[in-house]
Amino acid sequence: MALFTEERLRNRARNLINKGGYGSIYDSYETRAKSVLSKSLNEQRTFSAQSKIYDIFLSHSSSDAEIVAGLKLEIEDLGYSVYVDWIEDPLLSRANVTKETALVLQERMKKCKSLIYAFSENASSSKWMPWELGYFDALKGTVAVLPISKTSKSSFIGSEYLGIYYYIQIEKTSGTNELALWIHETSSKYVIFNSWLGGSKPFQR
Repeated sequence: MALFTEERLRNRARNLINKGGYGSIYDSYETRAKSVLSKSLNEQRTFSAQSKIYDIFLSHSSSDAEIVAGLKLEIEDLGYSVYVDWIEDPLLSRANVTKETALVLQERMKKCKSLIYAFSENASSSKWMPWELGYFDALKGTVAVLPISKTSKSSFIGSEYLGIYYYIQIEKTSGTNELALWIHETSSKYVIFNSWLGGSKPFQR
């Protein structure tokens, strides 16, 4: 099993950005990521964010735009629909904590089957992430932490309140070359993401 790494996610986003030729060479990759993802992924939508049901609400720091862009692409490669506010609702502002934004995010979370908490170095400074985590946990309970590692690691130990939640890793399913998301309680106690969405708990291997 392996955690997602910053390098992997940045490369995934940059490949799309460079392929599409979006933005100026003087733009930061974060700026270009927002540009290309907002354009290319919005073009693929067949339903509006207001009515669409998503598999995953991706809770993240706004400072991680490039990493989040890559993470959204990686998860969608596995067949899941992912809600990211600045992509699905480009007019929504997370710059300030307002009642209006909170109400919109509440409605979006009601239409998501699970919440993934993208835990990076920037997560601790986010104004929105703790609130999103707490709201969704009380709403549906299908919450898991997705650690984003600086280097390749095979396990995660959550600090403070994050330690009470399951965490996510990516790995091939047994006997195949197909990648899948796995929900972990410990390194040896886990279940595939689809089964977890259906109500199954991690079990000892």
